[in-house]
Amino acid sequence: MHDTSPLIALADLISSGVRTLDATYSQQGVPFPSLDGPYSPGPLDTDATVTAATQLIIAAAHQLIATVQQPVMTLLNYAPATCMTSAMGLVTDVHVPDALKDNPEGLHVDQIGAKVDIDPKKLARVLRYLATRHVFKEVAPDVFANNRVSSALMKSQPLEQLKLDKLRQYDGASAAALVGHMTDEGLRSNGYFVEFVRDSPKGVDAPFNLAFNTKASIWEWFEEPGNEWRGRRFATAMTGNYNPRVFMEGYDWNSLERGSVVVDVGGGIGTTVLNLAQAYPHVKYIVQDLEKVVGEPAQKYWQEQAPELVSNGIVTLQGHSFLEPQPVKGATVYFLRLILHDWRDSKCLEILQHLRAAAAPSSKLIVFDMLMPYACPDPAGPSPTPFPLLANLGIAAGGFATALDLQMMSSFTGQERTLSQFSALGDATGWKLESVKPGPLAAMIFYPV
Repeated sequence: MHDTSPLIALADLISSGVRTLDATYSQQGVPFPSLDGPYSPGPLDTDATVTAATQLIIAAAHQLIATVQQPVMTLLNYAPATCMTSAMGLVTDVHVPDALKDNPEGLHVDQIGAKVDIDPKKLARVLRYLATRHVFKEVAPDVFANNRVSSALMKSQPLEQLKLDKLRQYDGASAAALVGHMTDEGLRSNGYFVEFVRDSPKGVDAPFNLAFNTKASIWEWFEEPGNEWRGRRFATAMTGNYNPRVFMEGYDWNSLERGSVVVDVGGGIGTTVLNLAQAYPHVKYIVQDLEKVVGEPAQKYWQEQAPELVSNGIVTLQGHSFLEPQPVKGATVYFLRLILHDWRDSKCLEILQHLRAAAAPSSKLIVFDMLMPYACPDPAGPSPTPFPLLANLGIAAGGFATALDLQMMSSFTGQERTLSQFSALGDATGWKLESVKPGPLAAMIFYPV
């Protein structure tokens, strides 16, 4: 029992969190970022105090709204949520944030429509819908400007170049690429979500197959003629949405002996290894991915970023599919970043079995992946969150994980997993879970048994 009512407790959490944010920013001599200004990364974005206070504010605010709002209105706000997905998909696809980039005072919708080749009357309705939800700002009737949220969707190239080069339009813009993927392949696949879950149609791996009338996996579909730009967009989406510190701090890399071998399995072009190799050059790194990835794209990346790390043998680029036997035997560390959540259990078992077959008794496996949090308290221990918040902090912490889980069901054949599910995958393939370091991506360390 609690002496304070849930309503007052939620309000107190919000008030306390806001005071903490204000005090933390004041101590650094900087104002809290304005919603009306453009987004730019700041030194306090990853501050632990700021992160904790922000999560509590968001969790309490959303729970307070759900508490005080009439239930029917809550349902009527949630039911048309696809309108938000569609609206964000449109402005991202036609580059509206980029059209507004050099116009902080805003542009009339007629001017925006001319820049992006969209009927201004329709566009005004879309932008007003988004501005009402704090994406863009309507500064005067039918005059819209970027705000802190919409500016995060800007791409890295000038508007005219974006229009001319569809293949590379998302290069260097991981946030826009992720939103673009979710509001394109994700939205279309979700249109068949109910049918897939309710009816379990035979021979269909995911709603994606129904949406795009294909038997191919999304990975194979990305390679089909006409879809290359979507595949490139997805690859970009996976490159920059987690701070490198997540991987730097997830394991004590400095504890590795000189000459130890670290294998980044499915490591893309090697962006994470670049950070590791620069910080811990006493270790040898092998970046593994398909030949099309570690070929020209990766070669170009390393030539631009740190050619000496490749030429002196600290970093090796190796063509390999993790669905095939692992060629590097007895590595000190094998690690997987956001790999297992893309695949169903049977494929995850294959991936882990290949690594176990290659591992030495002293090898370690590190899995960086999101942990699916329960919304209820763990019966085995005390609630990790203040009364009356959900155990997973609701939208603040569990929101993205639970949404991504349904995206994985819709477009891929994977899922976000609980800690016990990861542990079970390890047990079934000869890997014992040794420790877990929580974070935006948990670092789960396994040893061979």
